Amino acid sequence: MIDALKELDTRFLLFLNSFHNSFFDQLMWLVSDKFTWVPLYIWFIWLLYKKYKSKFWMVLVMITLMIVLSDQMANLFKNGFMRLRPSNEPAIRHLIHIVNGYTGGPYGFYSGHAANAFAVATFVILMLGKEMKYLVWICLSYATLVSYSRIYLGVHYPLDVLTGAIAGILTGGLMVWGLEKWMKSGMLQKAVTRIENE
Repeated sequence: MIDALKELDTRFLLFLNSFHNSFFDQLMWLVSDKFTWVPLYIWFIWLLYKKYKSKFWMVLVMITLMIVLSDQMANLFKNGFMRLRPSNEPAIRHLIHIVNGYTGGPYGFYSGHAANAFAVATFVILMLGKEMKYLVWICLSYATLVSYSRIYLGVHYPLDVLTGAIAGILTGGLMVWGLEKWMKSGMLQKAVTRIENE
């Protein structure tokens, strides 16, 4: 069963990775670079600030925890499963299209890029999506494009990306749940009241 899944994963990778040209090589290279998305992240943070204002610092704390957790979980899985990236797999690396000589680290299960992108997308959708429905499509497009770029660049199997996306959605959802509980607990107001009464 596992061997059959790996075989299917490899076939799907080779199929998706085979569609390439010089224009998309450079486009996907940029899409995969986290710094490309800094303006989008700044915009997300601005929108969150406008909505939550006095509680914005709590939002920032949870975003920081989310990214650290998402990133570290991906690293734990990579070092635990030790599944070679397709770009580093001796049996197929000669069939993989890579860009700018980039092959990534040794292991690829699961994709930290996909996990982080879907964590951010999920967080923003749950926090702002009801009021700004257009953000749902922007967030999903961003996360999907980043995830696909990892397959295009030949550094992740589709299963790496799918698992990363699921992990990111769970992480983003968990952080929003925790943030909402935190905001409703009134811990900050209780602390201020306590200080004023002393």
